[in-house]
Amino acid sequence: MKQDIWISKGPLAAFMIVGLYWGVFGALVPDVKAMADLSDGAFGTAMLISTCGALVSMYLAPKVSRGLGRWALTMMSLALIAAFLLPGLTSVWIWFALAMALAAMASGLLDVTMNAQLSVLESSSGRSLMNLNHGMFSVAYALAAIGTGFAREAGLSPFQVFCGAGVVALALLIVVHANPVAPSDTPEEGAAQATSLPWTLVLPAGLALLIAFLSEQGTEGWSALHLERGLGAGEAQGSLGPAILGITMAIGRLSGQVVIQRFDEVRLLRAAACVSALGALIAAWAPSIGIAYLGFALLGLGVSVIVPIGLGIVGRSVRDDQKALAISRVTMVGYTGFFIGPPMMGFLAELMGLPMSFTAVALLLIMVPLVLLPMMAKRMV
Repeated sequence: MKQDIWISKGPLAAFMIVGLYWGVFGALVPDVKAMADLSDGAFGTAMLISTCGALVSMYLAPKVSRGLGRWALTMMSLALIAAFLLPGLTSVWIWFALAMALAAMASGLLDVTMNAQLSVLESSSGRSLMNLNHGMFSVAYALAAIGTGFAREAGLSPFQVFCGAGVVALALLIVVHANPVAPSDTPEEGAAQATSLPWTLVLPAGLALLIAFLSEQGTEGWSALHLERGLGAGEAQGSLGPAILGITMAIGRLSGQVVIQRFDEVRLLRAAACVSALGALIAAWAPSIGIAYLGFALLGLGVSVIVPIGLGIVGRSVRDDQKALAISRVTMVGYTGFFIGPPMMGFLAELMGLPMSFTAVALLLIMVPLVLLPMMAKRMV
């Protein structure tokens, strides 16, 4: 018998905690950057260090999750809450870099574990839950960024804002703690070792996530400049580019929770990749600001569901004792898209202009249905 989707309320609250903190941090970047007196290059280097920390923690997440058992989400959420107090206290580059590395490591642990536990709940309930939970991440991110903007206007310091976020996060932590999920990696009797992953599924799925993350981050970082430099948009009009992407990604994930109940996930993933590729092309060669907005909206709607559907497919295609490890490795591959997207866009823009950069994004997105999805289909269940 299928259970209600709110069986995932423990992991869902964890998703909201992660979205809350990254939304707050994103809106606080100008303040923490000024507080630590960081140049653009120094800030970029600090964030690269934090990304490396996240990748290390994602690699270790299955072992840490196994050690913490059913309280893994609770302890990892507490670690994230504590770690994000540190960036609001640092005024020296090296300490800021270390603080962000700790925050990213805590986030990486929680990210892998909550996705793995969600995959277990999908298997036991017979329901698709990834889109709902990833959608609530996007909602929490957006609301946190908006709230932080008001807090900055009121003159609150970064540390005060992070403390305020901590109060909200602790309230969400009560939900996490009250709804623990059984460990996902208890070996089945007679099963092979969990390290025997189906890499013909894991690797192409990870590459699909990489392309989605690359498209998201590259568009967030370069859409405003494309609008302002290429189409003559003003500052306010330019800022709507990444805003439209974020809003449509939230809409896409929440509506995807409903759509996936009625349509095959393989077809939905294929359609999503094609829509996002079309959006990137429209944005790249748009003759007007309004048409470019339409392109970014289509890109956001399409790319929003690639990650949750991809993770859901991998989770359902491996044994329960492999879920944490499989999600960890897929996420590690995909996460690299976060830090190669903006530099790739910049390199191509320097050589051929921003329209060709967004065209390259479209070409990568179309590789998902043409190459990666057929490879994944051979190992899906």
